[in-house]
Amino acid sequence: MTFTDIKQLLINKFGEEVIVGEELNGLQPALHILPERIVDVCRELRDNPQTYFDFLNCLSGVDYGLDAGRFGVVYHFTSMPYRLQLTLKVSVAHDRSTEELPEFPSVSSVYRTADWHEREAYDLVGIFFTGHPDLRRILLPDDWEGYPLRKDYKAAEYYKGIKVD
Repeated sequence: MTFTDIKQLLINKFGEEVIVGEELNGLQPALHILPERIVDVCRELRDNPQTYFDFLNCLSGVDYGLDAGRFGVVYHFTSMPYRLQLTLKVSVAHDRSTEELPEFPSVSSVYRTADWHEREAYDLVGIFFTGHPDLRRILLPDDWEGYPLRKDYKAAEYYKGIKVD
């Protein structure tokens, strides 16, 4: 099954509006998915006998920068039996002046490994995953302030009396 076949399969199942863009340049093509449909798309790609994307390799939170005003999540999948790989992306506009975090649906109900990946994206980029069973920091202390992989992050000079470099 080719990238185009997978795209057509998703359009046939969910309608054209589920795919909001695509990237054909770079090392691996990617489909941009409507954020609120990412769980349905993942479940279809996992359960469909034509695709069987049974492995979520990686899920990464992305801060597209201050000028872009967007946050996103990139999902890398592998179908072990078919030896296929696929990248999906979701993104939302986000106003940094608010206390609210950018928000996406959790795919941990489809891929159990997403539990840890989503916690890492939450911890380091400040992305909130709706429906996550245990969304809390995973690498940094619970009382850490801010999200170190954000483009506008400013490290504290001290943490609990210890100088931070």
